[in-house]
Amino acid sequence: MPLLEVTTPGLAREFIEFPVRLYRGDKNYIRPLDKDIEQVFDPAKNKLLREGSACIRWLLTNNQGQTIGRVAAFVNDKTTPTYEQPTGGMGFFDCIDDQTAANTLFETCRDWLKTKGMEAMDGPINLGDRDKWWGLLVQDFSEPTYAVNYNFPYYQRLFETYGFREFYKQYTYFRRVDEKLTPEYQAKAEAILKDPNYHFEHVRKNNLAKYAEDFRQIYNKAWVKHQGVKEMTAEQALKVMNTMKPILDEKIVWFAYYQEEPVGFFIGLPELNKWFKHVDGKLNLIGKLKVAYHRWRGTNKTMYGIAFGITPDHQGKAVEAAFITAASWTVQDKRKVHYVDFYMNWIGDFNPKMMAVAEQIGGRIAKTHITYRYLFDRSKAFKRMEVIE
Repeated sequence: MPLLEVTTPGLAREFIEFPVRLYRGDKNYIRPLDKDIEQVFDPAKNKLLREGSACIRWLLTNNQGQTIGRVAAFVNDKTTPTYEQPTGGMGFFDCIDDQTAANTLFETCRDWLKTKGMEAMDGPINLGDRDKWWGLLVQDFSEPTYAVNYNFPYYQRLFETYGFREFYKQYTYFRRVDEKLTPEYQAKAEAILKDPNYHFEHVRKNNLAKYAEDFRQIYNKAWVKHQGVKEMTAEQALKVMNTMKPILDEKIVWFAYYQEEPVGFFIGLPELNKWFKHVDGKLNLIGKLKVAYHRWRGTNKTMYGIAFGITPDHQGKAVEAAFITAASWTVQDKRKVHYVDFYMNWIGDFNPKMMAVAEQIGGRIAKTHITYRYLFDRSKAFKRMEVIE
């Protein structure tokens, strides 16, 4: 089984086209945007590659020269020091149902990571933030949401037979937008809603610089305690907001404030794959016209919550209940918001508090992904992701 390092434009194109052929005939597969995959491996687009991180890609072929697998391996210099042992990553794995082929791809990643001083690898993950291309789908193989991994069910067997072990599970929650919050939940929120020190508002596009800074402050207080997460800079926060601006719906992005200090955010977006499923991976002029057409028709009835957080000082005080209740008054108003279905970005099983929040508002687990870890020293004790207290 010849292995080819992706070093030419032609091989880079094959890296993108191989999964399209592999999933041909699968009615639930939605081709990712080509540019979203390409920019992961482009130093001009991926800041991590300009700041010392490294990545490599391979294609696996059969003896007739046909591609039968692909994979990428990477070292993220921002997160590697946060783990007990130096840990690299592997991702963008696709393969025919053949354990020998899969093992070849896994071993190639392992051997390369060893040369970089790594002692373990997580996968399948992304060289970037955890909100994209993270984890292996193991439950509910319906249409994927935007930038979320989709794969065949047999992939789980390929990973686990090789020796990967479950580092943590990732749950995507779902609820109908018009489902009412329980009276008990609304009662829990009442005291905070009456407290004049708190207020809640949705964003305005004409003031995104302010909300970017508010987002950054909350993120750095609420998320940096997570293993593998680094502080966000002002530049990064503004980039996040500007990236969202073209498709941002003001009524589903909310901030919470205490005495004018930002203490919480909820970021929802229209579920982009409801549009992108029509463009065959290409957001060129024709692709943009197709998206514009479906936006005009109002065919997208699904919203996707990509992030929710409350700063530690305001957790456990029913602030999240008041926040969600206040936002629901707008989000559930059909005169203002037209969404029917609501998916929430994955929550790790290491974060029981956020799982409880999702369940208290009526969320039900729809999809399950797993992030695996493989220790190179097979005699070393395996540890799952630490639970956030």
